[in-house]
Amino acid sequence: MPRTVPLAPVALLLASALTASALTACDAGVHGTPGGSGLRDPYFAKMGNGGYDVTHYALDLAYDPDDEHLSGTATLTARARQDLTAFNLDLKGLDVERVTVDGDEARWNRAGQELTVRPHDDLDEGRTFKVAVRYSGTPETITDPDGSEEGWLPTDDGVLALGEPTGSMAWFPGNHHPSDKASYDLTITVPEGLQAVSNGELTRQRTADGRTTSTWHTAEPMASYVATLAIGDYDIRRAETPSGLPVYTAVDPAEADASREVLARIPEVMAWSEETFGPYPFSSTGAIVDRQGDAGYALETQNRPFFPGAPDTATLVHELAHQWYGDSVTPRSWRDMWLNEGFATYAEWLWDEEHGGDSAQETFDELYAHGEDVYDDLWSFPPGRPSGAAHISDSPVYQRGAMVLHRIRQTVGDAVFAGVLRGWAAAHRHGTADTGEFTAYVEQRAPDKDFDEIWDDWLYGDGKPADPGAEPGR
Repeated sequence: MPRTVPLAPVALLLASALTASALTACDAGVHGTPGGSGLRDPYFAKMGNGGYDVTHYALDLAYDPDDEHLSGTATLTARARQDLTAFNLDLKGLDVERVTVDGDEARWNRAGQELTVRPHDDLDEGRTFKVAVRYSGTPETITDPDGSEEGWLPTDDGVLALGEPTGSMAWFPGNHHPSDKASYDLTITVPEGLQAVSNGELTRQRTADGRTTSTWHTAEPMASYVATLAIGDYDIRRAETPSGLPVYTAVDPAEADASREVLARIPEVMAWSEETFGPYPFSSTGAIVDRQGDAGYALETQNRPFFPGAPDTATLVHELAHQWYGDSVTPRSWRDMWLNEGFATYAEWLWDEEHGGDSAQETFDELYAHGEDVYDDLWSFPPGRPSGAAHISDSPVYQRGAMVLHRIRQTVGDAVFAGVLRGWAAAHRHGTADTGEFTAYVEQRAPDKDFDEIWDDWLYGDGKPADPGAEPGR
């Protein structure tokens, strides 16, 4: 909440205002400007903030499920992209108690989800700085435009923190847009007897005075919407893939028996995925399974996807494929969501094709002929141009997005298409990309092919495209 000025004579008020202006360099003579309060995303215009890039988040938190109280300090390391007199962070709800920039007290104010910080001194373009925000309160559950819930989701014995697309701002301040990725260190203290699971690797855990503190380290860049925190009673299992990759699973005991057989296939799915998509981009894998909370969806939380109950093999394949497409290669904006979901859906088709199920061609043909009987919105908008924020997770993004990929495969043949899958993941590993970059990449891989019909009719066209009537090249 904003700082207040006590009652005082007018002269003292004026002097105080002039002093504050000088301290924060907000007078007319400064050389910089405030950073933007949003990145003008096509569907979530206020998400993210201009003027800086975050390179690291250090979150030091404590949570007690009994009173649903979260407290802690978020320290962000960032680099100024312009001369700054002020900058914004996304934070919905919670009470801000103190803000510092490079150790100096900073002024700040709140307006909706925007926390505006005015540092003691201007920040020059290119400067690396640290902003620390101390805050506390009961985090909010956020309802998406499509009606699903995210953010901070209380369970019977703890909580789930899920972030797609805007929920991460419910539990820590940051630059909450997929275009700004960073490494993370998260330290979380909870009552003894509960586990706290996050992304990356568990580097330290200690219990004292009835409290357990766990520290998780995520070295690879991560978009905040795939950051997670799960607190509760979990059956924790550690294993390794044949290549030595750590596998860490945290499962609600009520789901342990139902989940065991599918989760035991993680090494098999990972080996197939690496063969199909290229080297795994992260330092560990696994899963979180919790039947409680309000989430009715799985999510590709980085390193270990979340499942709202025991997953089936298709869902496991889908969410692990996201580690390449979505988590490592992250959409530049929410308009590019099909680059996540189309690829992960097509991964399911490929898995079926190679494990005794329908071929991808059979799946494509059935979807083209009868898809609207299952997905009544299948042809309602093109995957490359969702019709609004409420529809970025609708079936055109998933199913028709996969159909775009299959049309590319039909056009270029299996050998070139396999190179596209692996090459795209490698070209933008740990980065961000948009649809225009993908179409250009495909055209570069097959310069002798014409993709106009695919882009015009399948990726961006309205309505049901004409029957392609072609078998995939062999």
